[in-house]
Amino acid sequence: MRAQSSFRRAALAVACSLMLIQHAGARAQETAAEPPAAAVNNSRLNAPLFYQLLLGEMEFRSGETVAAYQLILDAARKSGDEGLFRRTSNMALQMRDGPLALAAIQAWRGAAPKSLEASRYEVQILMALQRTPEAITAVGSMIALTPPDERPGVISALPRLFARTKDAKQVAELAEPVLSPWMNDPATRPSAQVALGRMLIAANQTDRALDLVQRAHAQDPSADGPALLALELLATTAQAEPVVTDYLKAKPSASSFRVVYARILSSQQRNADAAEQLERVTRDEPNLGAPWLGLGALYLELKQPARAATVVSEYLKRLKSGGITADAPAAPSTAGTDDDADGEPAAPVGVTQAYFLMSRAAALQQDHAGAEEWLNKVTDPQQAMDVLLRRATLLADQGKLQKALELVRKAPDTSPDAPRDKLNIEAQLLTNAKQWAAAEAVLAKANQRFPNDSDLLYQQSMMAEKLNHIEDMERLLRRVIELRPDHYHAYNALGYSLADRNMRLPEAKELIVKALSLAPGEPLITDSLGWVEYRLGRRDVAIRLLEHAYRLRPDVEIGTHLGEVLWTEGRRDDARRVLREARTRDANNDVLRETLARLKVDL
Repeated sequence: MRAQSSFRRAALAVACSLMLIQHAGARAQETAAEPPAAAVNNSRLNAPLFYQLLLGEMEFRSGETVAAYQLILDAARKSGDEGLFRRTSNMALQMRDGPLALAAIQAWRGAAPKSLEASRYEVQILMALQRTPEAITAVGSMIALTPPDERPGVISALPRLFARTKDAKQVAELAEPVLSPWMNDPATRPSAQVALGRMLIAANQTDRALDLVQRAHAQDPSADGPALLALELLATTAQAEPVVTDYLKAKPSASSFRVVYARILSSQQRNADAAEQLERVTRDEPNLGAPWLGLGALYLELKQPARAATVVSEYLKRLKSGGITADAPAAPSTAGTDDDADGEPAAPVGVTQAYFLMSRAAALQQDHAGAEEWLNKVTDPQQAMDVLLRRATLLADQGKLQKALELVRKAPDTSPDAPRDKLNIEAQLLTNAKQWAAAEAVLAKANQRFPNDSDLLYQQSMMAEKLNHIEDMERLLRRVIELRPDHYHAYNALGYSLADRNMRLPEAKELIVKALSLAPGEPLITDSLGWVEYRLGRRDVAIRLLEHAYRLRPDVEIGTHLGEVLWTEGRRDDARRVLREARTRDANNDVLRETLARLKVDL
């Protein structure tokens, strides 16, 4: 029974994936609702066969399913009728018997070797039975049987079909020879290259994926597929970026591509480069709303509030005049709920985010009254906690921390989550004020009231770390890991904290490696691994890891770690260069200031 249940779940999952392939071909046929076998119209069905089919259907309905299956399959073999093979296959699926379904389909394939439908059924069942090598071989036959104009779509859907397979490396290795012939056909070359590239990325074979992307891009610099793959690779390897930039030279008007590229650059803290991309998009397609808002947010990160206000004001102006004809769900919708200050209907998407950005821009320019005025425009009840946080932060920024805390504590509970959210905001205000002990006390109270909340436990552990309460920190982080074994931040935080204190270094490395296995390529975890290698005395390995992490995400603390290791290794000029870059990003960073003082570095 357990095996049948497992087969059923797998069959459902694969059937969903196979729909992608079926819909990729314009001639895909519906097979969900099959007629009874006796209703099949075929001139080869004589009276004895018709009686056999009728008997099979009657037995199936009375519960004699295996006997019925055998009768209908025998009739299918005698007649060669595809409808009967289809019916037999579906009977086995209804019985949740994978081997019987496969036997029927293979008989179908033998009787009708050019049947695309039979080939698709075969792939589906082999996948459900987790017979991956055979399924990939069957995929090769399915592609060959697919009409030429439908093949690119079918090939493009393959990575999603195999996404649930446990051994991604095996999938990539087996798929390569199946896809290779289609890489030689100009009509299918782009889709085959992209499909194999995605499988290689899923298998963490980034070097091979990068090589494929580079070769595909060289063949056609304007091809979309290789460039999109390069964007995926950019999160883990900077060597993919030339493909991205070359593509944009070939297709400078690819605005949607630029928006995704900007998002990746922003995630790597390359905010100036991201802003450059969105500036181009707002010039080329000013009717798009999301790039205006994204650009405004980037200017705020770059500490350019006046430019941010100008950009967001332009967005609101265009929105009001109808100059924004397309938008993206960058912020919660306010359609039909909010009115602006003049009593006119608010914009359908993005207006709330615009008000928040304008408020923050005003606050950064010390216009606290203006910041409050913009917050007053946000009347969506779903944004109540966000508004409360921003109002309280405004007060705290003016040195009125106690008033900010009172504002939060007295705020009404507008939703079931409000009590938890208010404690969270209170802890955040105290954290920003560097009142670690008070923040830890609030979070301890929150964890008593909302036990087993992994996010609150994690936040409390970070306060314990700030207070150098290492035993408390470790206890809390191990509880987070117990509740959420995939919480890679907890593994990384514990491993890094131990490494930073030169404690239990082998265990620290083991924790960080575990975190990296859960979040491959994550720069902050790679930084932790580099730091523990430095503590273990492996400076060459540490420099390689830290340089890689810093290329992907030029974060201040990653740069500080890299600078320290370079300084200790005697590479003083390189160390000064990296530390200067870090200081330009945040001269007040505590880790940077402590490191410069301890090493006595004169920049």
